[in-house]
Order: sequence, then C-alpha cells, then structure tokens
Amino acid sequence: PITYGELPQNMVEALIATEDERYYDHAGIDWRGTLRALFYFGKKGGASTITMQLARNVSFTLERKFLRKFKEMLLALKIEQELSKDEILELYINIVPFGKRAYGAEAAALTYYGKSLKDLKLEQLAMLAGIPQRPEAGNPINGPTWALRRRNQVLGRMLSQNSITRAEYDQAVKTPLSAQVYAR
Repeated sequence: PITYGELPQNMVEALIATEDERYYDHAGIDWRGTLRALFYFGKKGGASTITMQLARNVSFTLERKFLRKFKEMLLALKIEQELSKDEILELYINIVPFGKRAYGAEAAALTYYGKSLKDLKLEQLAMLAGIPQRPEAGNPINGPTWALRRRNQVLGRMLSQNSITRAEYDQAVKTPLSAQVYAR
C-alpha cells in the first residue's frame, strides 16, 4: 500500500479526470452524473463516483441491481462522513483492480512496468488510470488496442481540465505502448 502523499500528482489528476471529474465537489454521490446515467440508460458513462467504487470494491458484488446500487450509495455517504477526500482516494488507489492479479496502483506499476508508481512517466500513469474501467479485458496486455485508446482518452480529459499542457499531451499520445508483464 502507498499513502496519498506518495501518489504522483499526475496519477491523482488522471484518476479524477477519468473516474470522477467532480470528485472534490460532491459528498459521495454525483447527482448530476446519476441523472445523466438514468437519462441515457448508462450509454454515456456510469454514475459511480470514486467513493461509490470504493464501497463496491470492499462490500458488494458487481451484479447490476438497484438494491446493490442503493447500498453502494448509502455506504458512499457514510464513507464521505468518516474520511477525508484524500483518505478515500488513498484507499481507492490501494484496492482497485488493475488486471493481471494487480490490486492497487503500486502493484499495477510493478506488474506492467517493473517500476514503482513514482518512477512512471505521464503516459504510463494515464495508462494505469484507464485500466479500472475494464481491468481484465482492457489492460495493456489483454487488450492493447482498447488500453491505448483509453490512455489517450485519459490524456485528453487531463488536457481539457488543464492538468497537463498541450505539449505534454502531444508527447504522451505519440508514445507507443510500453507495458509488459513483469512480476505479479
């Protein structure tokens, strides 16, 4: 496990841009995202916040049922009452699945790049941030085409939120896939 203070800032920004762009503006449930998901029936992205994903990863199954989603929302509200946003992000980053039996970002960095998270480049951090949406089928080993497209989507979101510069974006999207399986 790593602490919030050990997380590279680009990893934090990539996760928030990808998984929950209004992370610091809600109390566990993003009602705007929930309404959008209901209106589009899930076709334009899910309604799960980082806090709700944390709740699901520690408590519930992945089956799509209203009761599970409702419990997830209640637990997310409780988590937000008990923990700071940084503490929630720290827990999330340490338990989220990244495929290839890697749970947590540090394990994923070692699995796919043979390096610690703090030693990764922007494009590698963006690659990791995109994996939790499809950890098994969308990791750079099992689904390299999807993973590369997702990495570039993460970088695009970071650019649109001014987390990175245009030059950093241009350089990162030109970089070819460099992941391989190191140690599990």
